Amino acid sequence: MTDIYAFNVKTIDGSDATLAPYRGKVMLIVNVASRCGFTPQYEGLEALYEKYKSRGLVVLGFPCNQFGSQEPGTEQEIMTFCRSNFGVTFPMFGKIDVNGENAHPLYGHLKKARPGVLGSEAIKWNFTKFLVDRSGNVVERFAPSTEPKALESAIEKLLHAQ
Repeated sequence: MTDIYAFNVKTIDGSDATLAPYRGKVMLIVNVASRCGFTPQYEGLEALYEKYKSRGLVVLGFPCNQFGSQEPGTEQEIMTFCRSNFGVTFPMFGKIDVNGENAHPLYGHLKKARPGVLGSEAIKWNFTKFLVDRSGNVVERFAPSTEPKALESAIEKLLHAQ
């Protein structure tokens, strides 16, 4: 499957969905966790979403518990945490694996399209970020340590390209 919009996903409330509603938007797809050293990045991700959503950016959060068990809660607990601590309003999805035999197919696609350092496809940690253009092409991968604000120029470039 190469059409990123056709992947089946679960929303944080358990509903079946695809990424089709985001066709034509610039997507920033991030594997997130509530008990990670990078968890404060939720604030920066929300700031990006608020600043650019009217121009076509959507941030998509995919909770993952594969790194140090830093996302142990239920989907409801995760959403409550994100809203109450960071004011998250961007779309959140059900908890997934991003590596291994149970990795979500969306992440298989993202990793193959934009491998990491030295060609490694594995996600190294929480808050790895993938930037997808309006046509559904995975154009860039950012390390967990890359602060959301540092993505602004790349986002601006994609928002201007119509």
